[in-house]
Amino acid sequence: MEIFVVGLIIIFLFNYLGTFNFNKFVDDNKVLFAKLKEDDYDFLVVSKYGEKVDVNLRYQKRVKNAIITFLILLILSITSIQSLNFAVKLVLCFAGAYLMFKDDYSKVKSYYKVHLHDINLKLPYYLKSLEILIQHYTVPVAITRSLETAPEMFKPGLRDLIASIDAGDSSIEPYMAFARRYPVRDSMRMMRLLYRLGLGSQERKQEQLLAFSKTISNLQNKSRETKYKERLEKMEKKTFTMLTSTGAGVMVILVLAIFQMFVSV
Repeated sequence: MEIFVVGLIIIFLFNYLGTFNFNKFVDDNKVLFAKLKEDDYDFLVVSKYGEKVDVNLRYQKRVKNAIITFLILLILSITSIQSLNFAVKLVLCFAGAYLMFKDDYSKVKSYYKVHLHDINLKLPYYLKSLEILIQHYTVPVAITRSLETAPEMFKPGLRDLIASIDAGDSSIEPYMAFARRYPVRDSMRMMRLLYRLGLGSQERKQEQLLAFSKTISNLQNKSRETKYKERLEKMEKKTFTMLTSTGAGVMVILVLAIFQMFVSV
């Protein structure tokens, strides 16, 4: 154990003095480490922390933590575990480093999965506000004007959508990219309807807008039903907990009363 502590001190001392700098090592080999990065990592990090987050800095921190974990486990296995051969020790060290490397990704992935539920509930209400703007403006202008009052979670996707439209992309792809970014119930269908609404002539606009409005109303009803079911489930859980606690308390009192009767006899 003494050798392990000395090894840790030497590692951090080398890093502090600049003899071996973890940050420089990661930065010099960033092309190699970039191949290990998950395809959706950048998107997931931005979804959780917002557009101001430095994704590259967070990824470099992941790599650095994995390297440090590997070195610590290697020193610990060499100095403290004598029963295993070196190959097994290396495998265990790499496994520990891999788990540390994946830890941040797992957290942002879990956050996004939970976040999708909120998106599923809020998207119909955002589309309803967009529908009101479309009654007075063209679809691209309405989307741009909706940005300021849109829920925070939709703003990164809306900015990308607006930027693509402003760049001259008149295809359906910017709308589909928004739907893929928020892959919840009916998002693809709603974005297709929105795109077609932008293409329609002024004569057919009212008819298409009516169809768009009916679809949004259906989505809002589903969202309200989901919220109602969630409240009902919470109430049922609370009632069950209360009944369980009450029943357990009564049983304890009965057992104590019976025990006291036997003792008194």
